[in-house]
Amino acid sequence: MTRTGWQRLHKTLITAAWALLFLSLPVTSFPFFPGEVGGKTLVRPLAVYPLIILVILVLIPRLFSRPLPKTFLPLMAFILVAMISSIAAFTLDIEMLRGISLTPRFIRNIATLAIGCAFYFTIVMINRNLADLNFSLRWIYIGFGIALAWGSLQAVYILYYSEPYFELINKVQSLFSTRKLFETRISGLTYEPKWFAEQIGFLLLPWLLSSAISGRTVFKWRFKWFTIEWLLLIWSAVIVLFTFSRTGLFLLAALAFITILLYRFRSADPPHAGGETKPRTKNKRLAQVSLIVISIAIIGGVVGSQNRYISRFWRYWTEDPPGKKTYLEFIAFQQRFVYWQTAVNTFEEYPLLGVGLGNYAFFFDKMLPDQPYHRQPEIIRQITPVEGRNRLITPKNLYARLLAETGLLGMVTFTTFIMAVIGCTLYLLFSDSMVYKFWGISGTLGFVGFLVVIFSYDSFALPNMWVVFGMITAAAHVSDTQR
Repeated sequence: MTRTGWQRLHKTLITAAWALLFLSLPVTSFPFFPGEVGGKTLVRPLAVYPLIILVILVLIPRLFSRPLPKTFLPLMAFILVAMISSIAAFTLDIEMLRGISLTPRFIRNIATLAIGCAFYFTIVMINRNLADLNFSLRWIYIGFGIALAWGSLQAVYILYYSEPYFELINKVQSLFSTRKLFETRISGLTYEPKWFAEQIGFLLLPWLLSSAISGRTVFKWRFKWFTIEWLLLIWSAVIVLFTFSRTGLFLLAALAFITILLYRFRSADPPHAGGETKPRTKNKRLAQVSLIVISIAIIGGVVGSQNRYISRFWRYWTEDPPGKKTYLEFIAFQQRFVYWQTAVNTFEEYPLLGVGLGNYAFFFDKMLPDQPYHRQPEIIRQITPVEGRNRLITPKNLYARLLAETGLLGMVTFTTFIMAVIGCTLYLLFSDSMVYKFWGISGTLGFVGFLVVIFSYDSFALPNMWVVFGMITAAAHVSDTQR
């Protein structure tokens, strides 16, 4: 093969892997995953396969040939601290727990951090200009279009349950997820409904809502103000309702509220070339966004009232005697505070470097707050040895995990990285160019999603956070280098 032929093949492989990376993002618990690279964990992103190709063909070569964003520095510092903390854990007296020792735990958690960071670095380095960013965004939309279509097929058995239909959908689901479907909630292509709702709210809606505000689309087709992004936005909001996820519904409401505030902020901008800032056009678009928000709120209230899992929030005062359970126990949230307090206790015992990535579980029994747990069955299950149970507990909170497992140094370096990405967002948000302002609005909404989901997840391998931060960083880097 000639040199030109090799170059064409190289470019084709990169383009295909690039598209597949974003196309496969909705699949986060892929069953066919080698055990050595996370096949025994809940989080198994299908996107890891195209990511490996891009790391070899794109990331490694460009790390030595392109200017690097300054956000890489604090993230590299955090990686270093996490490595030191995890290695230092071998000096602690840690006993085997549920058949799992420290060494495989070390390997698995370093691998998950490496996967997460590889997502971030690769996404930043592969997006070299606005055309690249639009390409990435289009494939995110296409991937989620498939996920939403699959979620819609799942919604059918909620509206009209049929045993043969449910079994058929469940059998197909097993090709994409390690967990069976729920009869009363939808999971999309993910492990569980909550993951699907958070995925939509954190990884998809920020870009769609920003498009609704700006009237921008990455597709050629549009009918007046109606674009593909508007279709996906309405579709996403409806699908989130069928997940019956409390976090997802709260995130949907928070994003809707911040979107209206951002729209008012954008409306205060001076007119620019193209005449997009006509008051009539602004008022019309604000009315459209507000109508959709109000409709979603009404539908969400009606749907929530029919689901006992969600209606717990207001049934406490009508169904449960106040003296029997506290409100937080009734809504099944009290155990989260126990996990977080245990993490804080671990941090206080090992304040500088923590106990090493993934080692929170080894100290859980020892650091558990001294209080009765007879009304918290989940805590009792965690501290009761059961044959066959080999999955270790986590704090279910990203910052609680950082404190417990990487200590003060890990929390500071990771927070510095977060602040650097926030700086990228503000740089884009206050840009003179409406093209880059779109990315700033998206980044702001992305951070709203981040502030919500960090209280319910703590996995570094889940690509949601890294993809959002990577796209924001890439957009800021493109804006900076093209000035």
